[in-house]
Amino acid sequence: MSAVPVSTPRTSMASSIAIVGVLFFIIGFCTWINGPLITFVKLAFDVNEVSAFLVLMVFYLSYFFLALPASWILGRTGMKKGLALSLAVMAVGAMGFGEFATQRWFGGALAGLFVIGGGMALLQTAVNPYISILGPIEGAAQRIALMGICNKIAGIIAPVVIGTFVLHGIGDLESQVQAADAATKADLLNSFAAKIHTPYMVIAGVLLLVAVGVLFSPLPEVRPDQANAVANDGKAAKRSIFQFPHLWLGVMCLFVYVGVEVMAGDAIGTYGNAFGLPLDQTKLFTSYTLFAMLVGYVIGLLVIPRFISQEKYLAVSAVLGVVFTLGAYFTHGYVSVGFVAALGFANAMMWPAIFPLAIRGLGRFTQIGSALLVMGIAGGAIIPQAFALLKHAYPEHFQLVFAALMIPCYLYILYFGTVGHNAGKARGA
Repeated sequence: MSAVPVSTPRTSMASSIAIVGVLFFIIGFCTWINGPLITFVKLAFDVNEVSAFLVLMVFYLSYFFLALPASWILGRTGMKKGLALSLAVMAVGAMGFGEFATQRWFGGALAGLFVIGGGMALLQTAVNPYISILGPIEGAAQRIALMGICNKIAGIIAPVVIGTFVLHGIGDLESQVQAADAATKADLLNSFAAKIHTPYMVIAGVLLLVAVGVLFSPLPEVRPDQANAVANDGKAAKRSIFQFPHLWLGVMCLFVYVGVEVMAGDAIGTYGNAFGLPLDQTKLFTSYTLFAMLVGYVIGLLVIPRFISQEKYLAVSAVLGVVFTLGAYFTHGYVSVGFVAALGFANAMMWPAIFPLAIRGLGRFTQIGSALLVMGIAGGAIIPQAFALLKHAYPEHFQLVFAALMIPCYLYILYFGTVGHNAGKARGA
């Protein structure tokens, strides 16, 4: 059943999906710009690789700390005001990052990214359950796949934008910095860091405009009590969120999924650079992963649930993840990077399948369950940072480090897709 009143016209639902699609585009752009930002931060702030990966850590940890408060905020503001507020918070973070990065204050820049992530936590806590319960739960993966297409198109564009306006000629600049004296080096880095200011001010302005647009849009109001339309698997009403083991297994599944997604999308440039590939090429590798994800979303949209259920497709995707990771381990150079990019295809339909499977049957607990799942996005902070630390400790075995982190994650996703999503449910429910 739909969480939107049944009298809502089809045209209104279509416009709602279009508006949410714009929001997913924004989520994609602000998320996948982090990959090339690692390259920017490493040079602009003259820090090592482990420190540069703090870009991912602070951004994704914000989800862990702010997802539950976001649920509380949405319960009081309603959807439209909450969405507008989330975009305004992201705009403040974008302005902060642009300003502090220009000043080359690393702590301030990281704080700006944390604020952006906080706004994203509020945004994701609202839009993911909204699109999941906008129609039959069995077709939720299709609707999220449409949102994923918007997200990944933005993800393809973001690295190109920052690569063109900020990272252009970074290979030559790095050589000049290494050869320069202290004063010249400072001038070069100050000039380079200043390039980030205008793009982030533009991002902040767009976010504020969209916030106003959402506030006055025809987007239907959806409050937590409307989530009751999703039944509790035909069983007696449950009184605690802890009575849904499949939800908690789903939180863990999203944790490891976001970890492998960020590894394939944001860490791919660092992975390629470890082979000695030039920075002017590796800065765009994130776009290749996102293109593979886009292809995966289109295929998922066509086959789910018409030819295969979302849980079976999730299992197939997990197996592909293991296969592509092994391919990356046993090859080298551009071929190995190609296998990492191909992980985007394997990862594409995981979020669209995991999220609705995890919130299925939560009823009045749908919003808190959604917040817990959004907290699982913190996997994007922990797993890539583990890669950076282990790669730094064992640089000659970086491919083994990559595989040792990725394969267990995919095996857990396989477990959730085959068994875990049914945990605690009545047989045949």
